[in-house]
Amino acid sequence: MTLSPAFPCNQCGACCRLVSLAPETQFLDRGDGACRHYDDQTRLCIIYNSRPLVCQVDKQYLVNYQQQYSWKEFIEINRIACQTLEKMNNHPTG
Repeated sequence: MTLSPAFPCNQCGACCRLVSLAPETQFLDRGDGACRHYDDQTRLCIIYNSRPLVCQVDKQYLVNYQQQYSWKEFIEINRIACQTLEKMNNHPTG
């Protein structure tokens, strides 16, 4: 199932650099708060095609949240979370 519109990720990396903040992503912490699969130089995930479910907004929605929220609501919740993380990481949002 393809969800539309797609989640508007701008690949800022804030969620990858702050995995220690959420209980759902703490298992990914490499020791400095960032994900152990995050490449600081390229600002990309080194296991992108096999990343955990928690890192896949669309699949996470289908598996865990589609009974609670519409796709549009879920996108908005995640967009707000992204903006918060970007501000915490001093990266302006677009």
